[in-house]
Amino acid sequence: MNLTKNTPLAALAAAAALAITLTGCTGANGGATSETAGPNLPIGEEISTTVDPALTELLPAEILQRGTINIAVDIPFPPMAMYDDNNREIGFDPELGRLIGQKLGIDVSLNKQAFDSVIPSLQAKKNDIIMSGMNDTPERQETLSFVNYTYGGFAIAVKKGNPEGITGQDDLCGKTVSVQKATVQGDLLRAMDCGINVMELPSDLDAQTALRAGKSDAYAADAVVAEYVVATTEDGEAFEIVRDPKNPAGFNPVYSGIGILKEDTELVDAVQQALQALIEEGTYQEVLERSNISAYAVESATVNQGSTVS
Repeated sequence: MNLTKNTPLAALAAAAALAITLTGCTGANGGATSETAGPNLPIGEEISTTVDPALTELLPAEILQRGTINIAVDIPFPPMAMYDDNNREIGFDPELGRLIGQKLGIDVSLNKQAFDSVIPSLQAKKNDIIMSGMNDTPERQETLSFVNYTYGGFAIAVKKGNPEGITGQDDLCGKTVSVQKATVQGDLLRAMDCGINVMELPSDLDAQTALRAGKSDAYAADAVVAEYVVATTEDGEAFEIVRDPKNPAGFNPVYSGIGILKEDTELVDAVQQALQALIEEGTYQEVLERSNISAYAVESATVNQGSTVS
C-alpha cells in the first residue's frame, strides 16, 4: 500500500476494536452527517456533490441494474480509512468513495476487506473496485487498472529517541522492519538485498505494535500513514519519523489509486471521469484537506501512472 497511502486520531487500539465486519451503504444523493468525525476530521456535514447524468451513463449495465458499486476498503488504516464513534466509515477512501458514487448517481457499499485479499475479492465478484490506498505498480497492473489519486513515498518510524540510530534506508540493513502484509514497502525492503528481516504482519496496526513491543527495530508505511501514527500514538511520545533530507517527500515515491480489474474498461472510464469532475470542482481537494494529506494530491485523474515512475 502506499502513497503517499497516508493519519486521523482516536487511539489506534480503539480503532482496531471498532474494526468489526461492517458494510455501509450510502445514498448517491446528498452528504451524510457524522457527529463525531474522528481525529483530525471536522465535526459536521460531510462533503457532498451533485450527480452528473452523463457520467451515470458510462457505468456498466450490470452495476446500473444492481444499483450499487461495491468498494473493498481495508479498515482501520488511518487516515485512509477508519471508523468514527458511530461505526461510520470515515477517512480519505470512504469519503472519496461516497463522492464518486454521488457524482455517478449510484449508491456505494463500503466493504471491510483485509488488504491482502482486496484483489481476490474483485476476482470473485464480491467487490467492484478497491479504495484502500493501494500503490499502483507494474506487477499489480497485470491484474488491475488504477485511477490514480495520490502520489508520495513511504516513511520509516522508530521508537522515540531512535535507539538504533537509523537515519535512512541504508541503516535498515541487518535490522528487523515490520510492515503490513502484501504492501509495496515489503517488496522495496527485500529488493535492497542487504540482510533486512522484513516482518510482514496481517494489518498495519500489527506492524506498529511490533515496533512498540520491541519485536522490530523500525516500522515502514506510506508516509501519510506513518506521519499520522507517529503524531497520534501516545500523544506523539511512542515513535518518531526518520527524517532524511535527501527524501523530504518520503522514500521511493509512487502513485496510489483506485484499483479496478483491467478488463472492466467501462467502469475504469466512469470512475476516472467522476474523479476528474471532483478534482475540477474542488471537492477532491476538500477531502484531502479533511484527511491532512493535501501534499500528496494529483493534478488530474490519470490511469496507470505507476508504470511511468522508476
